[in-house]
Amino acid sequence: MQSPIGPKPAVLVTGASGGIGHAMCEGFGKAGWYVGVHYYRNKPAAEETLRQVLNTGGAGHLYQADIREAESVRRMIDVFTGSTSGSLAFVCNAGLGQRDLLVRHSEEIWDDVIATNLTGIFHCLRAIAPPMIARGGGSIIVIGSHTGFHGARGQSAYATSKAGLIGLVRTAALEWGSQNIRVNLVLPGWQKTDLTKDVFPEGQGWLDHALHRPPNIQEVVGTIVHLAQLKDVSGQVWNCDSRHL
Repeated sequence: MQSPIGPKPAVLVTGASGGIGHAMCEGFGKAGWYVGVHYYRNKPAAEETLRQVLNTGGAGHLYQADIREAESVRRMIDVFTGSTSGSLAFVCNAGLGQRDLLVRHSEEIWDDVIATNLTGIFHCLRAIAPPMIARGGGSIIVIGSHTGFHGARGQSAYATSKAGLIGLVRTAALEWGSQNIRVNLVLPGWQKTDLTKDVFPEGQGWLDHALHRPPNIQEVVGTIVHLAQLKDVSGQVWNCDSRHL
């Protein structure tokens, strides 16, 4: 276990080896937070994320866990909270994509996507709540998707997992509000990452957006960092692009 840090605010970001997670970690680092950089298998990418956090003048450390496994998540959060003493935030960002038509969908793919995108968030929320309660509250931000509200061809498992997060976030917000734990869902819109590189809209692909463009990643990150600091907002869905829900 690394040496405990001072009482600065601390955030743990799951899926921090990917594009959106990388950007969020850098944003929190610039804002003066201690950043827990989570990864599952891609340690080199997580190390690059941590380097960027440190290069901004921030502080942080790597944390490994398989969020599909409750005990793995619990151990990670025990180490993270044992190394911090300030206010806590947790960003549940790790997730899997999927591109299979429903009638051709294998049970293996379905199970893996649901286990990661939905059950994995359940494990994370359940594990982070006790230390947040012990510290008088905290902020949990879950990364959702527009697809969870509207569905999408070839994304039945992904859409189902993201739709389930709506009920999970709103239930957690109601159950933990009296403990000053705020739980919100953020929809980051289309971002060009490894998850979307094969399906990212180009050219005229933004006609369903009022602004005819996707959201800027820095604006999305700024929204998330700001939301993590708001004391009186919980159970809400924050849509970062110009589409209607």
